[in-house]
Amino acid sequence: MPDHPLPLRSVTSEAPSSSRPLMLRPRSARAAASLRVIFTAIVANLSIAAAKFVAAAFTGSAAMLSEGIHSVADTGNQALLLVGDRLSRRPADEAHPFGYGRELYFWSLVVAMVLFGVGGGLSVYEGIAHLKHPAERGRDIWNYAVLAISFAAEGMSFTVAFREFNRRRRGDRSLWRSFLDSKDPRVFVPLAEDTAALLGLTIAFLGVSLSHWLGRPEIDAASSIVIGLLLGVVAVVLAGETRSLLVGEPASEHIVGCIRDAAAADPAVVQVERILTIHSSPDEIFLALIVRFRDGQTVAELARAVDELKRRISAADPRITRMFVEPRPG
Repeated sequence: MPDHPLPLRSVTSEAPSSSRPLMLRPRSARAAASLRVIFTAIVANLSIAAAKFVAAAFTGSAAMLSEGIHSVADTGNQALLLVGDRLSRRPADEAHPFGYGRELYFWSLVVAMVLFGVGGGLSVYEGIAHLKHPAERGRDIWNYAVLAISFAAEGMSFTVAFREFNRRRRGDRSLWRSFLDSKDPRVFVPLAEDTAALLGLTIAFLGVSLSHWLGRPEIDAASSIVIGLLLGVVAVVLAGETRSLLVGEPASEHIVGCIRDAAAADPAVVQVERILTIHSSPDEIFLALIVRFRDGQTVAELARAVDELKRRISAADPRITRMFVEPRPG
């Protein structure tokens, strides 16, 4: 057996030629579940934004106006996630032989940096403006009604996102650790937004209530600033997480363990020296293996052993879409 690595083909199909019509890759079941989270958030945020702006117009509440801006920003966030999802499904071509999966991570970073940041900045601006020039108070019953409706709608959206997020948790990991380990922004971005929205609604309720009961409109304005700062914190967290994914994160320990177990179960494998993985999208993992095979095999036998190893690993987790194996003598 030669000491140098043999040229081995990938388990994925060849990249389509530029002359073929563009066909988007089909979504997996996990991707379809992620999109349900996004569409639920869009419906909730659109209806809530309209109600909040109406309430702000009738009452002059800075906190309610801030919450309306927040809901518009959230709706834009979901739209950009849909753009990223569609662009990430383009097949590999000559310009991008490993595909376009990271488009989703790029647009998720845009969501965190621009829309969430702008939403937070405008909320702080509106709060400061209302501190300097308090608006004449209208009928606060509008605020309370919209806050109640908004809380119910955001709660429904949060429930859908959290259920999908929790379904993907492994073992007894904390929610925070699971959030940091998550690879799918179609789930963790809406979950973070919905969490911020529920906290923001609570802050807005306190601001409106205290402002009304104490006759201090500056409390309402201050609550708008607090909401803006909250959005800024969430923006920083999301930007850090999506940046890490865009740079490249490895597969989870669970997936690496499945790869190692599948290789160990192969009778032709003596030892797995190294496992290198990287997520190019939530549903695509690239894998490079350095493996020691049994001595005494012919080139044809080694090639069959490599193909069998790839089959075992692919069956262990279908998200491993492309594999490269470097065989070493046992």
